[in-house]
Amino acid sequence: MTETRILVLIPARMAATRLPGKPLLDIASLPMIVHVLRRAEAAQIGRVAVATDTPEIAAVAKSHGFEAVMTRADHPSGSDRIYEALGKLDPQGRIDIVVNLQGDFPTILPDNIRSVLAPLADPAVDIATLAAEIHTEEESINPNVVKMVGSQVSERRLRALYFTRATAPWGDGPRYHHVGLYAYRRAALERFVALPPSALERQEKLEQLRAVEAGMRIDAMIVDTVPRGVDTPEDLATTRLLLAKS
Repeated sequence: MTETRILVLIPARMAATRLPGKPLLDIASLPMIVHVLRRAEAAQIGRVAVATDTPEIAAVAKSHGFEAVMTRADHPSGSDRIYEALGKLDPQGRIDIVVNLQGDFPTILPDNIRSVLAPLADPAVDIATLAAEIHTEEESINPNVVKMVGSQVSERRLRALYFTRATAPWGDGPRYHHVGLYAYRRAALERFVALPPSALERQEKLEQLRAVEAGMRIDAMIVDTVPRGVDTPEDLATTRLLLAKS
């Protein structure tokens, strides 16, 4: 996979209800979005840009030497936002893999960003993502931890069968925490955003189930760590401590 074919897009907006203004919150003397951009750049897999509806976010990204593209404010999801951004940044259609990296993953490892591309070496895979084994009961029963139920393809790769907030699968054996980082083939992203929300997607409140219900194949690489998402003031305090030490 050559760099020119891959675009890493980070959707970012200010409207988070639990942590308003989240992308621009200070962490170790830098706005959170800049930490994410730097980690995406360090992965060295291709072009990196922020997709945002907020001029302040675009200005901060550009002031630190990164690309930003303005998108509409009324997108229902990050996937719709990155699809609009892709059309603006690459109207000629040269990009064929789009990585959707959440803007609230300031501690994600560049190696993990690189890892998400591996399943796309298999032409049968439409969308690639990440999962990490769950090691605590609290994670297993927490509905905010999305579980991926998958069939093993190889030692470090699963084919997704289902995603759920419930404790699944039942019984003894590993459970996997789904990491919300995606790599789409361009054609798969085009197909995905054209689909209406599915029944299970609405019930579980998990957008990826739309792809599963439509028969699209999602494979996940198993990684060793789950990046800490920043959703609450407590998450922010913990992340500030982690990055102050690094």
